[in-house]
Amino acid sequence: MSALEQVLSHVDNHLEESIERLFDLVRIESISTDPAYKAECLKAAQWLERELKGLQFDASVRPTPGHPMVVAHTPDQSEGPHVLFYGHYDVQPVDPLELWDEPPFEPYISEQPDGSKQLKGRGTSDDKGQLLTFVEACRAWRAVTGKLPLNASILFEGEEETGSPSLDAFLAANRDELRADLALVCDTTMWDRDTPAITVQLRGMMKENLVIKAASRDLHSGAYGSSARNPIHVLSRILADLRDDKGRVQIPGFYDGVEELSPEMKQQWDGLGFDGAAYLKEVGLSIPAGEEGYNVLEQLTARPTCEVNGIWGGYTGQGSKTVIPAEANAKLTFRLVGTQDPAKIRAAFRTFVEARLPADCSVEYESVGGEFGPLSVDTDMPFMQKVKQALSDEWQKEAALIGSGGSIPITTEFRRVLEMETLLVGFALDDDRIHSPNEKYDLKSFHKGIRSWVRIIEALSR
Repeated sequence: MSALEQVLSHVDNHLEESIERLFDLVRIESISTDPAYKAECLKAAQWLERELKGLQFDASVRPTPGHPMVVAHTPDQSEGPHVLFYGHYDVQPVDPLELWDEPPFEPYISEQPDGSKQLKGRGTSDDKGQLLTFVEACRAWRAVTGKLPLNASILFEGEEETGSPSLDAFLAANRDELRADLALVCDTTMWDRDTPAITVQLRGMMKENLVIKAASRDLHSGAYGSSARNPIHVLSRILADLRDDKGRVQIPGFYDGVEELSPEMKQQWDGLGFDGAAYLKEVGLSIPAGEEGYNVLEQLTARPTCEVNGIWGGYTGQGSKTVIPAEANAKLTFRLVGTQDPAKIRAAFRTFVEARLPADCSVEYESVGGEFGPLSVDTDMPFMQKVKQALSDEWQKEAALIGSGGSIPITTEFRRVLEMETLLVGFALDDDRIHSPNEKYDLKSFHKGIRSWVRIIEALSR
């Protein structure tokens, strides 16, 4: 047997031990958003530090103003490239608790009617199960050959679920230590249960809250109706003007930096068999609302968005109250693609609003953070073909290059601060119920995810 075959065999023979280690980590209630769980977040970081030290990594828990980072490096110098693997050990809150079939931090294996098995518990998919696929692959290489065939560093974060407030400063302060030839991120999905994927497009984000103000106080609609400006009318008109009847955003300059899919990528996506009608039908819809001329998959992943996430003003309680409110509020988010600049989008949006504001109204804005640009990975970049072939070999199906409608801010920071590119390889599925009750991770995803990283490590070392 080749060294690769021996390592893969080791993964198979020690899968039960890998599952138990995952369950040990899941049992730690590392909810980053709630200060009551600060000690649990530290406990998770220390658990990872111990495991990595046991694999001969030079590992340490690094303090931040929030929850700590875990940083580790291989001590031996291999001839292969140097990679930086990223994951996060923090998890989302578990509310509403009554919707869980079992306690969220008491993980278990659930057998499904078709005979498949699922690992259940908070964090099994996002992101403890995902990050451990890489750790367990490193464990298998160490057990069989005594070392990794390439140089590896690891960065595990404890604040991803709260917007990574400590990350930028940490990357900048440790730039020289963390910089590598390539970053690897395991926080994404497969295309489907049998098709591995490399995510090559992520959308950026810009958030904005605004308040339209008119009169100095709420007014009686009998005394002031028609004569007094109603800020709800003003806000509604502004929001209605944001998109035309073909789904195109009307903010001047909004599409600057938006690129069309290459013919090769469009052909590949068309061949994935995505059923846009079925996707919408699952949530009770039937008519795509995005830009005309683009199919549902393209609207979801390759086109920018302008969404109203909340709107309120005036009286919203039971019954009726004949009032003209003094103000109206809205929350909006913009997901960005290509080379769209969040700062330019914010400025253009504000200009758009103010051009539609009556003279006796005013507007206040609140920037709520979480602003970052989109990511587009060069599909011809070094290492891409090796990783794609390794995935295809493991799953016996060609790996897909896909886009994601979501966002992973760390990837743009790797490019901006550490000046390195990222490959996003994940084994989650769309039905893993991340952030929701009864989160799960398919055992197949965990098992073959470990095997996939074994192959990727070997492929990158060549």
